Amino acid sequence: MADIWWKAEPHDLHRIGDRVSSVYVERSHLDRDENAVVVINKRETVRIPAAMIAVMLLGPGTRVTHGAMRLLADSGTAVCWVGEQGVRMYASGLGPSRGAGLLHRQAWLVTRPKERLGVARAMYGMRFPGEDVSRATMQQLRGREGARIRKLYQQHSRRTGVRWDGRVYKAGDAFAAGDDLNRLLSAANAALYGICHAVIVGLGASPGLGFVHTGSAISFVLDIADLYKAEYTIPLAFDLTARGLTDERDARIGLRDQMAETKLLSRIVTDVKSLLNPPGADFDTPETSELWDERLGSVSAGVNWAADAPAPGDSDDQEPSGATASLTPADMGERHIAVIGPEFKESTPPQEPEQPPEPPG
Repeated sequence: MADIWWKAEPHDLHRIGDRVSSVYVERSHLDRDENAVVVINKRETVRIPAAMIAVMLLGPGTRVTHGAMRLLADSGTAVCWVGEQGVRMYASGLGPSRGAGLLHRQAWLVTRPKERLGVARAMYGMRFPGEDVSRATMQQLRGREGARIRKLYQQHSRRTGVRWDGRVYKAGDAFAAGDDLNRLLSAANAALYGICHAVIVGLGASPGLGFVHTGSAISFVLDIADLYKAEYTIPLAFDLTARGLTDERDARIGLRDQMAETKLLSRIVTDVKSLLNPPGADFDTPETSELWDERLGSVSAGVNWAADAPAPGDSDDQEPSGATASLTPADMGERHIAVIGPEFKESTPPQEPEQPPEPPG
């Protein structure tokens, strides 16, 4: 009979003292213990207060109970189902307790040309450190970026000895490129999009409201991923091609290892927050749901606004008594922890009998 290890009593309880931005879980079981999520695997048991987690990344080999998912939703924690180390984004979920402050901020910025241009310039400025881009137009910035990337391809081609004939790709079809280098670039970029997508969703921002890119459901994902291609996916693809590692899986694993080593996840969190809410900027993030008003801006929800309304708090629209609105969603900080269980051992197939049994008489 299989070893039902996730039903065992906790054998090693860990307390997480600081607020964390994200928790990555792999080859483990998630359950609930009061207001904490318990991560259990054959090596350790980690107990994390749910209100301290901004995003839970569920990697391969993870099981999760209904109770744990309900607690995460009530705590305003985003949940993302991802590949190894988050290099692919499969699905995401966000409970109704999460605030929309950052999403409102993003929408405000992207719908005002002056502010949108300011964010786009900040993105390009991150690629041209030490250079003044405060007066550049989008056309000028696109031209400078194109020249930078072309020069980068040529430098890595000379460094590795891998021939470069130009970027050829078709969205969703890595094999349309025709050569190994372009296929590896496409695979590595797709993996990078996954981790950027997970961070954006975990922060509560919209993956579709881009500042440089537009028209796609992942426009903002493409914006953020472009900040790291020159450092991660481009040199990785050239290095793998030079070593003869031309499978798409090689690109995903290579990016996964680099990302874990350099703590890219935390860096993406910091960059997204600084772009949407730079130091000195201020915007309201209501703790509870409110109603929009064209004159007042917003008013309290859960109140009967009829002329003969009873005192606030007497409305039929109040939250049900079983709700956990008192839980404050975690702020998306910069700390990231990972809980990874040991490798699963392959079960030994039953041995076939040497002699088949005699047929019944």
